Amino acid sequence: MISEDWSAPETEILDAIADGVTDQQTVLATVVGVEGSAYRRPGAKMVIADDGGIGVITAGCLEDKVHELAEQVLADGEPRIERFDLTGSDDVWGLGVGCNGVVDILLEPLNAAYRLVAQAYEADEEIAVLTMLDGAGTDIERGNHAFARPTGAADSRNLSFEPAATDWPDKLLTSLTELTAELLAVGASDSITVDWEGKTADVFVDSICIPPELIVFGSGHDVVPVVELAKRAGFSVTVVTFRGTVEDDERFPVADQVRTIAPADIQERLAFDTDTYAVVMSHNFVDDRIALDELLATPVEYVGLVGSRQRFEEIQDAFAAEGRTFSAAERDRIYTPAGLNLGGGTPFHIAQSIVAELTAVHHERDPHHLTDRTGPIHARSPITQSVDDD
Repeated sequence: MISEDWSAPETEILDAIADGVTDQQTVLATVVGVEGSAYRRPGAKMVIADDGGIGVITAGCLEDKVHELAEQVLADGEPRIERFDLTGSDDVWGLGVGCNGVVDILLEPLNAAYRLVAQAYEADEEIAVLTMLDGAGTDIERGNHAFARPTGAADSRNLSFEPAATDWPDKLLTSLTELTAELLAVGASDSITVDWEGKTADVFVDSICIPPELIVFGSGHDVVPVVELAKRAGFSVTVVTFRGTVEDDERFPVADQVRTIAPADIQERLAFDTDTYAVVMSHNFVDDRIALDELLATPVEYVGLVGSRQRFEEIQDAFAAEGRTFSAAERDRIYTPAGLNLGGGTPFHIAQSIVAELTAVHHERDPHHLTDRTGPIHARSPITQSVDDD
């Protein structure tokens, strides 16, 4: 069942897509094009069914209209693209908004073709969904899909295509390969136009990527808001408890998993890559120290250590007494005290500052006031040459 939740993270939206494939009475609304300013960028999704909707594609100014259009799409059984021009003062839609942008939204009935997306998501595999927007002069209808999966080495950018209901010509797929691989490599989505055999095709490439993983080490009450906020921010969250504590799923109900592991077994019992982030907050000096040493031996690029600078100095002193010092590269990966300087001292404020820092690091951003930023707020597609403000 789909709940009415506009602020749902991407993981819940993908869950709703998987449910909609089975339900067959669900519409997927996706932003496929933006000119000028907009609240969301291409790839933003909303899943709509009779019992509500989940996800957000604008700041709330278009959602009611999109719900109405979704009813028509379900009735007709055909996809459609709707353009909302919010740049002027004519108020064509009677919405009383002025976002200074043009937004193109694709609405399509969810059907069995999207089963590949659900399967890839459940298997933690990346996949790109290619949707035909306009195949002028071709036999490919609007809304027809092809799917691309990365193959070979992570940096090879080789793709394997899986056409769905109607086979896409090999030459068309070949012309789409480089741009699709470029978008998928950075988790971006965009509409692209390609020419092949004297024909033109407008295709939306939607990158469905594995969510970044956060592993939180600790079992205190202050872990709860970190887990909840990180889940809302789109992280897959694992809670690891130490020293005889019992795995307690009820204490961390929104965590993807809860595990009990000895600090010295972290490398052996857990999997890490460069898209894994760690926050150490057991508040036990010995456990935190062991966990820190274990994590620095993994590819994790962010190790947040909750505690004061003095406490970290004491940890360093304890290591130095054993002949262990941190290299400059290791020190660059340790964030302590963990979090941004947002002010406030409640558990929620502390969690907010930690998750804000995680988000900035994940998106390779140097945190500062948006009012001081020049250029776009949101990251642009690598194939879109645009300097419009958001």
